[in-house]
Amino acid sequence: MAQTLIEKIISAHCGRDVKPGETVDVKIDTRAARDFGGANVVKNLERAGLGIDDPEKTVFTFDCNPGGSDQGYAANQQLCRVFARQSGVHLRDITEGIGTHVAIEEGRVWPGSTFVSTDSHANIMGAVGAFGQGMGDQDIAAAFAHGSVWFRVPPSVQVILKGQPGPGVTAKDLVLAMALQLGAKGLLGRAAEISGEAVDALGLAGRITVASMATEMGGIISFLPPNDEVLEYCSNASGRKVESIWADPDARYEDVIEVDVEGLEPMIARPGHPEDVVPVAQVGGTKIDSVFIGSCTNGRIEDLRAALAAMGGRKVAPGVVMKVVPSTRRVWRQALEEGLVEELMAAGALVGNPGCGGCAAGQIGQNGPGEITVSTGNRNFAGKQGKGEVFLASPATAAASAVAGVICTADSIPEQAVVFPGGGPLPVHQPELIRTEEEKPTVLRGRVWVVERDNIDTDMIFHNRYLAITDQAEMGQYTFDNLKGWEDFASRAKPGDIVIVGANFGCGSSRQQAVDCFSSLGIQALIAQSFGAIYERNAINAGLPVLVADALSSGLKNGDIISVDLETGVISWEGGRIQGQPFSEVQMEIYRRGGLL
Repeated sequence: MAQTLIEKIISAHCGRDVKPGETVDVKIDTRAARDFGGANVVKNLERAGLGIDDPEKTVFTFDCNPGGSDQGYAANQQLCRVFARQSGVHLRDITEGIGTHVAIEEGRVWPGSTFVSTDSHANIMGAVGAFGQGMGDQDIAAAFAHGSVWFRVPPSVQVILKGQPGPGVTAKDLVLAMALQLGAKGLLGRAAEISGEAVDALGLAGRITVASMATEMGGIISFLPPNDEVLEYCSNASGRKVESIWADPDARYEDVIEVDVEGLEPMIARPGHPEDVVPVAQVGGTKIDSVFIGSCTNGRIEDLRAALAAMGGRKVAPGVVMKVVPSTRRVWRQALEEGLVEELMAAGALVGNPGCGGCAAGQIGQNGPGEITVSTGNRNFAGKQGKGEVFLASPATAAASAVAGVICTADSIPEQAVVFPGGGPLPVHQPELIRTEEEKPTVLRGRVWVVERDNIDTDMIFHNRYLAITDQAEMGQYTFDNLKGWEDFASRAKPGDIVIVGANFGCGSSRQQAVDCFSSLGIQALIAQSFGAIYERNAINAGLPVLVADALSSGLKNGDIISVDLETGVISWEGGRIQGQPFSEVQMEIYRRGGLL
């Protein structure tokens, strides 16, 4: 049977040929947990009385908050350290950097392998032809304990980048062009195989950049079939010769998408949405307060070199803060040996510990209210990197903007830098906590809340400043407090309520809290036109009923009473009914027993 890349990898890890839509048990070669998710993984294992399947294949990575500068993170890290000592699980502590990058460096992934982590950008493993997937705390606990997790085989699409981009265009510009065309849900629930002349020319760092932003388009993963450079890197890292992996020539794809990159110029995503992409020239001259260079998308040694090349020996503009975070300790050491750290510091930049940077609210890179930041990260959701506004761009564009004081490309830096002011803090809203106990009927009846929005991300649902919270009873009060117009939802919701939303609900991070906050409030069910892939898994695994149905077009309004039949998928109310997707056998079994674990 002809197979796509993801079908080949999953087939090899479940013992039989698979096809899209099937749910199978997949063996995981490397299972990882980060510093914020790791504590909940440990607690889930201990609550369920589970051990570790294979400590050699299991690892904690402390990349969100190197140094444990937040007490919550420090406590979580220490809990994981103690568990690692007792169980023999590997630990990559605060010195080592971003877990996914460390796994690539250490040869823990290779073409055709499988990797899971409490990191929604674990799919950067597609850069080396491996299957990587971000998952929630219960999924990772199950992988730690059993060495495998259930997975629904996604359909595959081909994405072909057509043409030759213009001068100065980088991998980040290419993937931003993809995001512009595909949007926040263009790859929703699908695996993409990316090809084209522009892709063939990319080294490992560029491939990581492209693969890392599949999440921002709703994708399960983006594969870039390995070239000779990647194969040599993985062979050296793993200490054994690795072979490439390719889809069969006659494999079947759900769609073939062409992205025209002929003559492409440097691109930038405007604040709030990674897919709101325009040429840099369109927003050129916008004053900025800060620049961040790093993240799992652009923290490689090649990115630091590109930033310094764009700066051309100039210093950071007065009033602008430039923050640089290498992806790993090895990258940091190489930058030190090459003199890059000295050059960056001489230019006025802050160079921090290797790690994730600001996007996890745990390290360098956060911004304040009113602050305008140009970042090389992968997300710029409202509140994701702070209370300011974040543009997404390449290291070259970000560094050029740092020395200019305004947004610009490397070839358009003005002679005189522009200086401007910054902002201050905002209060945090903390509504009253409501908690209830769940019951497990298959027909639910309750009052609805209708949220007429698509692409509600996990930072809108449960903001990353609360990531260190592991007690579910505390989570409900923060539900939707970063969703404009719904900040007081937690104080108005009642146990038994049902929430109706639009498409791509729960896109973004892999955080389990964005599900558990609804359980904390006693919300009976979530109904959406579609869900972010990781979010849907998290909800199913937590035993929270989630149904796919187009309920926004039904005419329902806040306060209406509806009935939801989980077995048939029928949603009904006085005067109407619609058909949703019924629970699958797996979802119903997990729901009835109260959760995956």
